[in-house]
Amino acid sequence: MKKKLIAFAEQLLIVANIFIVFLLVFENKLVVPKWLQPVGRMHPLLIHFPIVLLILAVVINLFRFGITEESNRFYLNLSQKLLLAGALLAAITVLMGLFLSREEGYAGNTLEWHKWTGVGTFFLASILYWINKTLWQKPFSLKIGGALIVLALIITGHYGASLSHGENFIMQPVIADEENKVVPIEQAIVFDDVIRPILKKKCASCHNPDKMKGELILADSLSILKGGKSGKLFVPGDPEMSLLIQRIHLPLEEKKHMPPEGKPQLTEQEALLLELWIDENTEFSKKVVDLPATDSLRIAATVFLQAPISDEKFEFAEANEKTIEKLNTNYRTIRPIAKGSPALTVDVFNAAAYSSKQLSELAEIKKQIVSLNLDKLPVTDDDIKSIAEFENLRKLELNFTNITAKGLKELAALKNLHTLTVSGTRLTYQDLKEQIPSMKGLKTISVWNTGLSESEAGRLQKDNTGVAIITGFKEGGRDTLTLNPPQVKNSTLVFDKNIMIQLKHPIKGVEIRYTLDGSMPDSIKSPVFDNTTEVDKTTSVKAKAYKEGWHSSDVITFDFLKSTFKPDSAILLYPLNNVHLADGAHTFFDTKLGVIGANNPAWANYWAGVRNNDLGVVSLFKNPVTISSVGIHYMVEEATGIYPPAEVEVWGGENEKQLKLLVKMKPPLPKKKEPPSLRLVEGQFKPQQVSCLKIIAKPYVKKKDRYLLLVDEMLLN
Repeated sequence: MKKKLIAFAEQLLIVANIFIVFLLVFENKLVVPKWLQPVGRMHPLLIHFPIVLLILAVVINLFRFGITEESNRFYLNLSQKLLLAGALLAAITVLMGLFLSREEGYAGNTLEWHKWTGVGTFFLASILYWINKTLWQKPFSLKIGGALIVLALIITGHYGASLSHGENFIMQPVIADEENKVVPIEQAIVFDDVIRPILKKKCASCHNPDKMKGELILADSLSILKGGKSGKLFVPGDPEMSLLIQRIHLPLEEKKHMPPEGKPQLTEQEALLLELWIDENTEFSKKVVDLPATDSLRIAATVFLQAPISDEKFEFAEANEKTIEKLNTNYRTIRPIAKGSPALTVDVFNAAAYSSKQLSELAEIKKQIVSLNLDKLPVTDDDIKSIAEFENLRKLELNFTNITAKGLKELAALKNLHTLTVSGTRLTYQDLKEQIPSMKGLKTISVWNTGLSESEAGRLQKDNTGVAIITGFKEGGRDTLTLNPPQVKNSTLVFDKNIMIQLKHPIKGVEIRYTLDGSMPDSIKSPVFDNTTEVDKTTSVKAKAYKEGWHSSDVITFDFLKSTFKPDSAILLYPLNNVHLADGAHTFFDTKLGVIGANNPAWANYWAGVRNNDLGVVSLFKNPVTISSVGIHYMVEEATGIYPPAEVEVWGGENEKQLKLLVKMKPPLPKKKEPPSLRLVEGQFKPQQVSCLKIIAKPYVKKKDRYLLLVDEMLLN
């Protein structure tokens, strides 16, 4: 039985080698169906098993020489079985990897190296197994083969780690010191030295030339400006309408939240810097010192570029390890700020479990505490007396606590305190004016959402030139309290009979007001959205978010599109532009709408000026349908030459040879410098019973200029 099983496994290994060679030869033609994609995504899960088995086999092969013949025979059989199992599992892993590599977002040299070293490891394992089976096996050949396999595993693992975690993931601890060198303020460039490090640290592991998730690369300025399949990454000067800012402010559990759950998240400081940079029109070459002295981006960038606490050298002794272990609880964590440093950082959390005792208990390590985080806790002025005893405290976070000017006064005793955050507290301009000068070592204080007016913040900064006053996002009349627009929860906005409108907002307590008649929603007359609104025809929903203490959001429009009939089959009369192949004729009836941005995969692309390159679709129905309107949903971006169709013709009849013209449409052209938009042109006609429908849309032509036509959906009613 065992011999039959091994023989079967050997035959399977031969077949696997042939099959993998076949896939590699015809890889460019390989299309992985959706039902098979989950198999490919198991590649990272399975990959560790063949690694372990192959290394064990190599080690046993080296160990078995120089021992008794009986023991040698035992280890020979064991190594052969491990090699066979490892090679078969390697084959499965290679197949999974090939399937996974055909998905969107994987490309580049790193992928190619990972693929070929992985395939090479599999072939080496197969060869080593057959060498191990032959009578001419010799220690030298087995040692060389084993060394090659181990080397291939290391190289493959290195490139695999780079794909999963970003470039230089393995060597990151070694090169970190070089990357983290502090750039002098007078030499620092906002993008190169502030924004790009944030993107590299938190985003580039998934958005680089070798792993283009969402067809987005964040490695250089040109790629950042280009955006990804969901469109442009940002709108210069308008953070609230920028996709980048919207995604990072989504709830963590949201699928589209960035960075995704499980990845290192942006800090409040990093998110603020991205917002401020976009508000400054995303300039890539401006120096920090070129910004006005009171500019929020300059102040925040200056704070970001300052040497971190962990770089400081401390004279005090380390705290007792047992004391630290005792003071660590479920709601209080204490840890060194850096390996080998005596300085400690303390985080206290869970407002419901908080008490003053959690601070007074820290007296045993008061000399070692250099950073204390008490955000969103019911900290009072009396608690500050305990904090004032932490003589080496450098950084104190008191955002959204209950402190007043009385508590702030106690902090004057902390001579080493250089960073203080009191955002969201009840402190006033007068409180801050009186107390900031008494904090002699203070370099930065964050005071946004304290009720401080913009003019008061300016006066405060003018009176305290040595302190960076972070007042939040208040350039151009906006601030951090401006709400993002509402979002739509519906999986698709295309429906056949009726649809229940589903809107949401990531911030709790927000009131959404809306209109269905094209008018702008307001906070008084417009109805409040309550998830009970249903529509049965094509409708534009305009919505706006409101919340007390916040600026209302911009108005956002969601077009719910009715399409009663879906053809049983459809064919293209003319080929699609190779730039945007979409999903062939099926793309016009799959209920998937595109967004602003030509790279979105929902758009089918046609280019004027090329012979027979109109948009032409013939739709067939097994049973005749009575139809009275046809619509085409398209994108307009005047600046990049994406225009409406010059003309749309709709023909219908019993079959393709018996068609008559039902309607002809000419959509309006965009105006010069008109912002990008999504539009619908719809033609009405007398009800007609048809089994065949032909739709022709001609791209716009002006003299020798070629204009693009991007269409995602056709609506048949």
